[in-house]
Amino acid sequence: MVHGKSTERMRKVGPYGVETLPQVVVDAPAAPPGCRGALVERARLQWRRTDGGDPAALAEEFLAAHGLALHDLTRPAPAHPATGPCGAALYLSAAAGALLAGAPAEAPDPAPALPDLAVVVYDHGAARPTPPGPPAPWWLDEWTESWTPRQHADAVDAVRAAIGRGDVYQTNLVGHAAARYTGDPLPALSRLGALPGARYGGVLTGDGWAIGCASPETLVEVTGGQLTTRPIKGTRPATAAGRAELLASAKERAEHIMIVDLERNDLARIARTGSVRVDDLFAVRRWCDLWQAESTVRATLADGLGLADLLRATCPGGSVTGAPKLAALTQIDALEPVGRGASMGALGWVAPGRVDLGLTIRTAAADGERLHTWAGGGITWDSDPTAEVAEAAAKTAPIRATLAGR
Repeated sequence: MVHGKSTERMRKVGPYGVETLPQVVVDAPAAPPGCRGALVERARLQWRRTDGGDPAALAEEFLAAHGLALHDLTRPAPAHPATGPCGAALYLSAAAGALLAGAPAEAPDPAPALPDLAVVVYDHGAARPTPPGPPAPWWLDEWTESWTPRQHADAVDAVRAAIGRGDVYQTNLVGHAAARYTGDPLPALSRLGALPGARYGGVLTGDGWAIGCASPETLVEVTGGQLTTRPIKGTRPATAAGRAELLASAKERAEHIMIVDLERNDLARIARTGSVRVDDLFAVRRWCDLWQAESTVRATLADGLGLADLLRATCPGGSVTGAPKLAALTQIDALEPVGRGASMGALGWVAPGRVDLGLTIRTAAADGERLHTWAGGGITWDSDPTAEVAEAAAKTAPIRATLAGR
């Protein structure tokens, strides 16, 4: 079998900076429902850590230069424009989020073709039907893991030892896998974005790379000056027994509440004093074949804060780092054998008066030769290494099956 490079349908862009692009219809994650499938690319910014600078500030400045002012997120949303820029897709990698938090992110990136920041501004365009004809040939090889189950379990034990020393309360560990492919990866990534419960379902592409997202988790949403985050922590099979087990698990509840507290603190950095509240705690909801525990934390945004302030306060998301966040990120960098790439970052839609960013769990990425997936979970003192390895496998199973076309 010859492993061909199939990037001809991925977006072709120039180096870091602004470029006007050909008219290509896209389905950006979290774009307004009436615009999805009818957006055309106007300009984009791509940035990597080696470029230097502050990615949050660069994103805000680039958007303003293209008619999307997000310097003050408390301003009322303007009427949805019939012409001109509609809004923008924004992607921020986990490594860029760690940089914003002042933490290391030195593990090698398994998919270096992907940028650490992408901001893509869109205009409205005419919706185009799907071209007729049979699907193109698609082949996906076996997955190669970046660590063995034993290495994963040993990392869980290392986190438990750090908790025993008082270094952290909880650390989220994430594993990576890659598989070679032939054919066009975009239909496979689009299938992923269409999975049930994918609130941030969609695809973002660039020069020789693409990201498919099926995330159900809200990293941060801003509408009408109100902040919302919906951390997810705690997973079981989507059976009656699994739901009962999740609700009864003291370990899962403790893990979850630690992250809710962390998210409350993150929002408090940019919220009006006294406005942070938890509206929904440990609600069990379904994603594909899994039950997940989700909470809703809300606050009122403080006056005069913009997109850059929002990204610095909330990235990377607490549910995929741990607590305290900086200590957990330092441990993650020491224990995980490869970087998190497109996973555990932020991806969604931004426009004046509206920000809606999902956390890139349940996410896959393609470069010119391989597909990449990531999965993991939060580790606490009560974690069982074997169970944690099994939970990561359960999370990634529907993603891999969908990518393979099963």
